[in-house]
Amino acid sequence: MELKTTLDVDLVAVETADEVAVLLDLTAPSGTTSARPPHALQVVLDRSGSMAGDRLDAAKQALEALVVRLDPSDSFGLVAFDDEVQITVPAAPLGDKPATLAAIRTLQPGGMTNLSGGFLRGLQEARRGAPGRGATLLLLSDGHANVGILEHDKLQALAATGRREGVTTSTVGLGLDYDEALLAALAGGGAATHFALDGDAAGAAVAEEVDHLLEQVVQAVSLVIRPADGVPAFTLWNDLPTCGVDDGVMVELGDFYAGEHRRMLLGFQVPDMPALGAASICELELRWVDLASMTEKVATLPINVNVVPGDAAAGRVAEATVRDELAFLKLQRAKRDAAERLGRGDVAGGARLMREAAVEVAGAAASPELLAEAAMLESLSDEYDIRVAAKTLRADVHRKTHRHGR
Repeated sequence: MELKTTLDVDLVAVETADEVAVLLDLTAPSGTTSARPPHALQVVLDRSGSMAGDRLDAAKQALEALVVRLDPSDSFGLVAFDDEVQITVPAAPLGDKPATLAAIRTLQPGGMTNLSGGFLRGLQEARRGAPGRGATLLLLSDGHANVGILEHDKLQALAATGRREGVTTSTVGLGLDYDEALLAALAGGGAATHFALDGDAAGAAVAEEVDHLLEQVVQAVSLVIRPADGVPAFTLWNDLPTCGVDDGVMVELGDFYAGEHRRMLLGFQVPDMPALGAASICELELRWVDLASMTEKVATLPINVNVVPGDAAAGRVAEATVRDELAFLKLQRAKRDAAERLGRGDVAGGARLMREAAVEVAGAAASPELLAEAAMLESLSDEYDIRVAAKTLRADVHRKTHRHGR
């Protein structure tokens, strides 16, 4: 793993409190020509009554295409749920693909939506099918949890526990009636949440997740941020899962595919430094598991600023790349807030937030990427169906704050 840092300003005035933004560029190693290690994929499929017809047919076709692409040594499992949970394919190496495909084709729609029961059983199967190796869980659903555990925070906690045990959850929401806030909450740590309006989009979402699963080169990537003594606070601008550790905060980044590049942005409050010269504001510790060797690797990197006289600091110019990234992530927060308003039925408030954000970006000397964001917001603010706008925003924000650069 390669970790590169860029500061918006690296000069701070002596005896003057300041703020410094740090852009992190993380790049996974390129793939090799050697045989890849076996991967583990656990699918959890909603087969409730609302999935009857085109949605379930599209999901089954996507899963059949998925199985065809996996190697016999890869582990695959399928849990299907309505108000009850069934193990359609026990998690195990794909030694008999025809039998697995036949099992997928037998699935029929059922009753209510016990999403928590299906998700919990999927986590159990993922751990059992690939003990100690880590696994990817892919959840497909078109509705709201209405049986079992219903609270978003409890389901999110289950997903977080799974990540700590090596199971990363990605989600695919089908149609216009699924709970986008819940599916986004379940996906985290570098995973994705997809909005699939129709069968073709569902197939594309599943194919994308399989592409990146088969190209994985590192797993369980995490970044520990340890502020230096005296640095009062810092901000993580990306919407990523975190937890407190000794002397700092750990950010969960999940798995990376070959050559994948992601960005993170940190903002630090720098105290008034009494002495001239280099001064540390934090230390970064990156950890990951290399799949080729199945060994854990660690890299550390200090972040320093130069403390200079006030007149020298007065002429500094902020690094444009970092400035644009900050504007980009602030825009994602505006999009997330707009999605939440739309989800509550506040159409006018959500549209107003989108238009305000679009005007602010378009009025600045913005990069092409930011201008494209502004155009998307303008389009969505006029969307006739607020469900389309809310789900598009939620999935887009999740992708761009969790995996910006993907």
